[in-house]
Amino acid sequence: MCRMVPGALSKRIQTTARDLEAFGMPDSFFDALIECVKACGGSKAVGVALWPSKGVEAAQRQLLACLNPERGEKLSLDELLHIMRLAREKGCHAGVNYICSTLSYSQPQPIEPRDESAELQRQYIEAARAMGKLAERIERLQGPVLTRAA
Repeated sequence: MCRMVPGALSKRIQTTARDLEAFGMPDSFFDALIECVKACGGSKAVGVALWPSKGVEAAQRQLLACLNPERGEKLSLDELLHIMRLAREKGCHAGVNYICSTLSYSQPQPIEPRDESAELQRQYIEAARAMGKLAERIERLQGPVLTRAA
C-alpha cells in the first residue's frame, strides 16, 4: 500500500506547474488561448474571424469576455478549434501543447498540408491497387463476368 505524506501531492503539483512555467508553458488554458489569439493578430482579428456578423468592436468584446475565466461567456468547441487552427497557421501551438502537457501526452508534431496531401494520394493509390487485386481474386474464384452491351 502506498501512503502519501500530507501536502506531498500539492508540492508535486506546484513543482509541475513551475516546470511547465520554466519551459514557457502558459499557466492555464485561457493563457494558452490568449497566446494563440495574439499570434493571430489580436482579439479584433480573431473576434471577426469567429463572428463576422457582429462587427469588429462587438466581436472583440465577446472574445475578450470568453477568454476571461471570471466571466460567464464561453467559447464553443468549434470556436476553440477555429482559434487553434488559425494559430497553427501562424506557427503557434500553445493551445494544443497546453492540452497535451496537462493530460500527460507527448507534444504533437504538426503535419504540413502538402505532406498530408501526399500521404492521402499514397493511400488512394494503395487502395486502388488493393481493389484491383481483389477483383482478380473474385474473377479467379467465379470465372470471368460477362457484361452485356447496351
